[in-house]
Amino acid sequence: MTTTSVDWLTALESGAPDPVAAYRGIEAERFISVRREVRRRAGTGSADRLVPQLGALADALSALVAALPDETLQKPGGEEDWNVAQAVGHDASARAGLVLAASLAASRRWPANAPAVVPGVPGGADGSRESLVRRIEQSQRVIERAARSIVGHELDPCSLEHPLVGRLRCGEWLLFAGVHDLMHLDQLHHLRTPA
Repeated sequence: MTTTSVDWLTALESGAPDPVAAYRGIEAERFISVRREVRRRAGTGSADRLVPQLGALADALSALVAALPDETLQKPGGEEDWNVAQAVGHDASARAGLVLAASLAASRRWPANAPAVVPGVPGGADGSRESLVRRIEQSQRVIERAARSIVGHELDPCSLEHPLVGRLRCGEWLLFAGVHDLMHLDQLHHLRTPA
């Protein structure tokens, strides 16, 4: 773990303690601990607590994107062969999509023919800083609305099948959306302060 990594992650901890605690397992390369922390922290009553934490992560992501120079948006984004705009667009879509899926399951509206999640779908390659910040803000509004259905149903099963994560419960998907945000925040911080 680099000093820079510790600094930005520690700075987010007070506003998003649950996602940060789960993400620390990724930083330490103890991946089984991530799932354990997600399970431990996403129990009954966690949805109301997690929504503002996801808001803190959206704010951090928006602030970081807003501070990037224009030319950085077209540089490699730290994931596959995507540029920064594609990686940020992917995160904005994924964070809203994971929570929306959990809300559908919690409200018993899960579609019988829903396809498996396809991880690694990039956002648009030419997104501007302003459009990316707008997408992050929109994703948070989706999360706030969708999470209302999850309240009281955090332990309900969710049929969302992710090839890398497997299946999580409704509240766990809400928390995992924050862990996913942190993965992309880490990439962006490394781009700002290369080793």
